[in-house]
Amino acid sequence: MSLPRRALVTAAASLAAALTLAACGSSSGASAELAPAKGSTAPNGITVNLTPQQNRVTTAKVDAIAALVPEEIRKRGTLTVVDSIGTTPPLDFYANDDKTIIGVEPDIAELVGNVLGLKVEFNPVSWENIFVGLDSGKYDVGFSNITVTEARKEKYDFATYRLDVLGFEARKGSGWKVTGPKDIAGKTIAVASGTNQEKLLIGWNEQNVKNGLKPADLKYFQNSADYYLALSSGRVDVYVGPNPSTAFHGVQSGETEVIGTYSGGGDVLGKIAATTKKDNGLVRALGGALDEIIRNGTYGQVLKRWGLDGEAVRSSEINPPGLPKPKP
Repeated sequence: MSLPRRALVTAAASLAAALTLAACGSSSGASAELAPAKGSTAPNGITVNLTPQQNRVTTAKVDAIAALVPEEIRKRGTLTVVDSIGTTPPLDFYANDDKTIIGVEPDIAELVGNVLGLKVEFNPVSWENIFVGLDSGKYDVGFSNITVTEARKEKYDFATYRLDVLGFEARKGSGWKVTGPKDIAGKTIAVASGTNQEKLLIGWNEQNVKNGLKPADLKYFQNSADYYLALSSGRVDVYVGPNPSTAFHGVQSGETEVIGTYSGGGDVLGKIAATTKKDNGLVRALGGALDEIIRNGTYGQVLKRWGLDGEAVRSSEINPPGLPKPKP
C-alpha cells in the first residue's frame, strides 16, 4: 500500500495519538528520548524524529546467539530484511528524505541485527512480493507486521515480537462502533487482499449470513491512498487495517477515527512475527535475539518510542498457534 510520502512525514506530529493508545491498551503519558532535530511533538509527549539520522536504540552482540545463525549468513555478514513498501506509519515509512525507511519494524530488525552481529539490509517491496522473496531465498527474514497463521506455518518459520491489533477506521461522526460481526452487516468495507484482516471479515460475513444478516461488501484497491479516497468520498463505510496505522491516519487527517479494534486473530490472539523460510535454520537465532532485546529492555524502548508499548510480548515464541485455516 502507498500514500504520498511527503504527506505522511509532514503529518507525523500525530504519531503518538496514532496509536490510539487507549485502544491499544498502552499506558498513558508514554514518552521517549529521541533526537530533537526537526522532529514533531505529539500530544502525549512523544517526539517523533523524521530525519534519516534516527539515532536508533542499539544493543550489543551476543556471541552465543550469533552462533545460531546459519554459516552462509554469518560469512556474508548481512541480514537481508524484507518489508512492505515504507508508507504505513508508524510501522514502516519514509523519513523526510523520502528514501530512508523508519518506524518500529526497522527499529526492531536493527536490534536483532545488533544481537546477531549482522548488518541489516532493508528491501522494501509490495506485500505479495515479501513472500515471493522469502520463498526464493532472496531475503532472509520479513519484518512487516506479518501475522502467524496455520496456513503460513506450512511454508514459513516464525519468531513472535508483537501482538496483532486491527483498527476499523471510519469518517468522524459516523455514529457506529464495531465490536463484532453484527456491526459490519450490510456495510461496505475497504480491505487489503491476502491479509489477516480480510480473513477476519470473510469469517464475520459467513457468521452474519448464517444468522440471517446481510454480508459486508468488501472492496479492494491498489494502495492506501485509494482506500482513503474511497473512505472520504463515502464509497466505503470503513477501512480495516493495522490499528497503529489506522489510528495514525485518523489523527493526521482529522477527518476519520478508529471506531473499533479487534485482535488480528479474531477470537484467537493474533501475533506478529519475524518470518523466514521454513527449515532454513534461521528461526532459532531470530527467536534468541528477540528474547535478548526483550530481556535487556531495548525492545521496550523501541515500542515506547513509537507509542506501541501496549502491543508488547513478554517473550518471543517460535511457531506458536496461529490463525486457523479457513473452514472448507
